[in-house]
Amino acid sequence: MPILRPEEIRAMSSEERRKKLNELRAELMRLMAMVKAGGAVENPARIRELKRTIARILTIEREEELGIEPGGGGKKK
Repeated sequence: MPILRPEEIRAMSSEERRKKLNELRAELMRLMAMVKAGGAVENPARIRELKRTIARILTIEREEELGIEPGGGGKKK
């Protein structure tokens, strides 16, 4: 599963984002359980990728909740 870009996440409906978030969290939990059990993960970089994608989805959800302009970065001009 490729990573989701912010543009792709913003194009999703809120319900689609929540569904994708649950899928990603389930996959992350599965991979983390494998690591904790001492097993070898096929692609260790996938854990980092999942964490970042989950954070992107949560950030975009929060931006929409607060009505913040996308990609603002918090800098004042």
